Amino acid sequence: MRLKDKVAIVTGGARGIGQATAELFAQEGAKVLIWDLLDEGEQVAADINANGGTAEFVKVSITDKAAVESAVAAAAEKYGRIDILINNAGITRDKTMLKMSDEEWDAVIAVNLTGIFYATRAVVKIMKENGYGRIVSAASTTGLRGNYGQTNYAATKAGVIGMTKTWAVEFGKYGITANAIAPGYTKTPMTDAIPDNVKQMALMTIPVGFLADPIDIAYGYLYLASEESRFVSGICLPIDGGYSR
Repeated sequence: MRLKDKVAIVTGGARGIGQATAELFAQEGAKVLIWDLLDEGEQVAADINANGGTAEFVKVSITDKAAVESAVAAAAEKYGRIDILINNAGITRDKTMLKMSDEEWDAVIAVNLTGIFYATRAVVKIMKENGYGRIVSAASTTGLRGNYGQTNYAATKAGVIGMTKTWAVEFGKYGITANAIAPGYTKTPMTDAIPDNVKQMALMTIPVGFLADPIDIAYGYLYLASEESRFVSGICLPIDGGYSR
């Protein structure tokens, strides 16, 4: 088991890529804390436990600094350590820039950028005490290349990459690595809302010729959370079927 006895927080773990990651990590021996606002996370945790894994659901918004710090403190008290933080939670509020409202800008910044900052800052304090940690955050191919109608989303995902590179420099001496992944088009509830004609056009830009399943992204998280990547820090790994080549 590649994560045996590790304690891992997966934000946005109630469905999609986060759910696949929580399930995979539990299969690999991790004790998984599923952070989400969606009550489906309760069932995800129950299913993991029923299948012999260890998981618990924590209903918390990463935009709520006090709630994040409280949840981290509770995890540290219960387990004595936090080894892995998967900053997976994210939202979209797509509009072209001239049509984008302040509220749509602020909402995406709050979750995709500030929320990751809050979660990482709180968890790193625990990791630093234990001299070990793996931080992996969700960027996006949009953060690498931009995308029509996603000014807010692109800004946050490019920001995640910048924060990741900075954290690699700041935290390396404490035994903590920081990396990001950049998923391409993946079959999730978020992309289900995309019109079929747009999906077909997107498919034409992917050299491998198909959309990712959530597990394809989860395997990237697993690698960067495992001991196999101990000398990997400060990178953004595209998992996009060749889209961002």
